[in-house]
Amino acid sequence: MLSDLQGKDIINMTDGKKIGLIIDVSIDKDGHISEFSVQRRRFIFFSGPSIKIRWSQIDKIGKDVILVNMSV
Repeated sequence: MLSDLQGKDIINMTDGKKIGLIIDVSIDKDGHISEFSVQRRRFIFFSGPSIKIRWSQIDKIGKDVILVNMSV
């Protein structure tokens, strides 16, 4: 499952920009995904500290992208 998500771009719906790619997920005690760790995108490279995106911030998971609502 993680490998399926890792290839998808994370897109912020508030500004339409790519945030980055998933590098890890956190699982709650019930076995559900609680948040993603995302490596941020800077220009054409990925750099800087990763950010956390809570499951509640995810609006839609599509074939190629994951749309999130957040201010970055």
